[in-house]
Amino acid sequence: MSALSLQERFSPLSICFGCGPANAQGLHVQSHVRGDEVVATWRPAPHHEAFPGVLNGGIIGSLLDCHCNWTAAWHLMQQNRLERPPCTVTADYAIKMMRPCPTDGSIELVARVVEASADRATIEGTLTAGGKPRATCRGTFVAVQPGHPAFHRW
Repeated sequence: MSALSLQERFSPLSICFGCGPANAQGLHVQSHVRGDEVVATWRPAPHHEAFPGVLNGGIIGSLLDCHCNWTAAWHLMQQNRLERPPCTVTADYAIKMMRPCPTDGSIELVARVVEASADRATIEGTLTAGGKPRATCRGTFVAVQPGHPAFHRW
């Protein structure tokens, strides 16, 4: 695994709330490649809670969305033999909440590609805390073309 996250290596000036290194108020998801998976560890703070001791569902969605998006971007970069990942955006995603997510320890994110074409990838991700899966995600992420507002995002 590289010491730098995918976000730090390829998009250090990004202001994305979920994963942008340059967003002082963001979540700062740091995704790392581990074999055929992309993984991240994240630590919640009290202001991320829905109520005492439990992570907010919107934060869970943001964590999985950004982490899975970077999984897709990395895969498309590798698949298409590019020097940099293409800028990808979320086409669709669904979150399944399985049980409350405690905020007293680290959150683990794991994502993998389950389907891909030349310009898009379907990703499945899991958010785990305390050794138990707390939420899952399945989403489609698409590489944008010139003219799209996000094209030069990273």
